[in-house]
Amino acid sequence: MRIFDPHIHMTSRTTDDYEAMYDSGVRALVEPAFWLGQPRSNVGSFVDYFDSLIGWERFRAAQFGIRHHSTIALNPKEANDRRLHEVMEILPRYLAKDGVVAVGETGYDSMTPEEDTILEQHLALAIEFELPALVHTPHRDKAPGTQRTLDVVLASGLPAERVLVDHLNETTVDIVADSGAWMGFSIYPDTKMDEQRVVAIMQRIGLDRIIVNSAADWGRSDPLKTAKTGHAMLAAGFSGDDVDRVLWRNPVDFYGQSGRLDLTPVPGFEPARQGPDTFEGNSVLRGMASRREA
Repeated sequence: MRIFDPHIHMTSRTTDDYEAMYDSGVRALVEPAFWLGQPRSNVGSFVDYFDSLIGWERFRAAQFGIRHHSTIALNPKEANDRRLHEVMEILPRYLAKDGVVAVGETGYDSMTPEEDTILEQHLALAIEFELPALVHTPHRDKAPGTQRTLDVVLASGLPAERVLVDHLNETTVDIVADSGAWMGFSIYPDTKMDEQRVVAIMQRIGLDRIIVNSAADWGRSDPLKTAKTGHAMLAAGFSGDDVDRVLWRNPVDFYGQSGRLDLTPVPGFEPARQGPDTFEGNSVLRGMASRREA
């Protein structure tokens, strides 16, 4: 099983996570710029953060055999702090960098006028730099927030096929499917979606434009949720090719629109943990299977 995790915040994760992800089949990922939990108060903190995404974190991932890419944006939550709107002025320098494969995460948190303005500016930058856009749907009022997002996307002129609308659920997936945009599902232990729910959605609407991610971050989350979704798909009757399509080819097709993906093996990498790169050779997932059988 080869896996491209298209939305994971490795800044918040450990080296053990990188090793476990490699063992489960992860060979590439995208790390979107996001809210760090502690509100930032000046533009300089974003400069340091963006520099770490395109520099240090790419290097750290490569040490564990994983290709690291990022998306860059002022996140929706902090878009409401007018002191931080200057961040939009520094984005162009980062959107031109190698390894930056989209504008994002942008979108809505509380659906304020400030968020409207910043979302529109992000979409304009996506057009200018010929990049896809990763759009975050709000945690509250998800259905109206998702529709409002799609309305702004349509008005921007950015083609729907270059937009990934993330954190979807059963109440929002159909309107995004009808729009022509890509559909993102974050598989999380307690919130957002779980493996069985997203598999049921796939059984209903098919696999076109479906993106599955772990969205693992500083909260209670699981960087192996992509692999666990793949095994849930197999248990539900999907084929190995179906799994490869959802966990690898679909995210590659979406982010490949940037022209900046690097999916070549990391030169000289030797995994610290020996064993076949399969379900049978993965102790974490093997343990899951034994518990199910018991």
